[in-house]
Amino acid sequence: MEKLQQRLDNIKEKLHNSTDLADRCVSVMGVEVGFVYLKSITDNQIFSEAIFKPITKLEKINFESVSKAICANDVSTIKKSEINENILKGAVVILLSNSNKILAVDILKFNTRAPQEPPTSPVIMGPREGFTEDIKTNMTLLRRRFHSEKLVFENTFVGNDTKTQVVISYLDGIADKKIVEEVKQRLKKVKIDGVVDSYYLLSLLANRPDSILKQIGNSEKPDIVAAKMLEGRVALIVDNSPIVLTIPFVFLEDLQNSNDYYTNYIYSTLLRFVRLIAIFLAAVGPGTYIAFQLFHYNILPIKYIITIADATQQVPFTPFIEILFISLLFQVLYEVSLRLPSYLGLATSVVGALILGDTGVKAGLISPPSVIVVAIAKIALYTVPEQSSQLTILQYVFLLIGASLGLLGILGGMIYFINYANTVENFGAPYLAPFSPFILHDNEDGLLKVPLSKMKSRPQSFDTESEDRIHENS
Repeated sequence: MEKLQQRLDNIKEKLHNSTDLADRCVSVMGVEVGFVYLKSITDNQIFSEAIFKPITKLEKINFESVSKAICANDVSTIKKSEINENILKGAVVILLSNSNKILAVDILKFNTRAPQEPPTSPVIMGPREGFTEDIKTNMTLLRRRFHSEKLVFENTFVGNDTKTQVVISYLDGIADKKIVEEVKQRLKKVKIDGVVDSYYLLSLLANRPDSILKQIGNSEKPDIVAAKMLEGRVALIVDNSPIVLTIPFVFLEDLQNSNDYYTNYIYSTLLRFVRLIAIFLAAVGPGTYIAFQLFHYNILPIKYIITIADATQQVPFTPFIEILFISLLFQVLYEVSLRLPSYLGLATSVVGALILGDTGVKAGLISPPSVIVVAIAKIALYTVPEQSSQLTILQYVFLLIGASLGLLGILGGMIYFINYANTVENFGAPYLAPFSPFILHDNEDGLLKVPLSKMKSRPQSFDTESEDRIHENS
């Protein structure tokens, strides 16, 4: 049998003698016992109290006695080829000089962030917990909301180098088995070196990875993910990411907000119409303004034309160049505020919005109406923050269309885009459902929202195994 120290040296060599790699070889009752683990991701106290001390106090050393002496829950027998994988996942690997069998004890431990309200999804009323970067914590947050044997967690690993843990979660008997199976198959087909965050999987799981349309749902809040799972969706929990993906996804989901379900349903309906109007203003507002100013000024009220003329007569740029300049200025300020420390980012935003904007108007480089139009469009983007990146792209596209083809071009562009969105389907769910195709039942929680007591069945925009949400008393 190969000497134990030589076996430990071989393991260390395969792991490139990493600085945080620890090995220990002790003699107990004439038998050598070797331990290998990573100090950076294992709990050293548990190693000392639950593994090392009980083993060194044994009066008889063999594989069975060592296995029984360990005071830990996750103890398993592994193959020689699995040694490195277990060490890298936070296990202590134990080898004996009188046995070829190998033990692995999982004592993974690292600092994690406590669940707190996500900065992207604040609520006035309702749960304030948010997912963290620790996959076990995220699973716990979902488990707390489902005291049912229907909740399923299935494990897989993605990424040749990172071997990132991805948990597929769904409710058995509610989620459609075909959708669950398709998600598993697509994950198996993913061939990538590493998955650092859940967003790495978005384009790899989408039917049309080159589309600007969002095709996979996402959320940082356990209550939102739980609600989507109750509707029959599948959740993907990715280790090291606070963003949980949900499948299938339809555009309507981003018009909805968690606050809608914790407040009056009539007020929620009003807010959804406001969000839809904001989306329209964000996408086509600046382009429509340019189209009116360049091509269709004669259909504007005469007082408004005079106001525009007075405000723009000193501006040296064409309306298109002026709006484009202001849009780019707002975008630069936004990017700067994101990347600077919070105390500097706020100051930069104030300086940029007030001083640069006011100075630009007084200097005659830009006009007040143009600043107002662009400001409204940029603010409207974030009424539906999940769609802000797509809307920003559309904003510039319609800006070009409005400057070159006028209102007719904008109307044509809108028709083309809606028709394109209508062709997008992912995991059997039409992107524009329940509006196109029109599904009367799903409009109970569409732009209009009815009381929860009247939403007796699950959405019909995608397949589920159980339609009933509220069961009548027999």
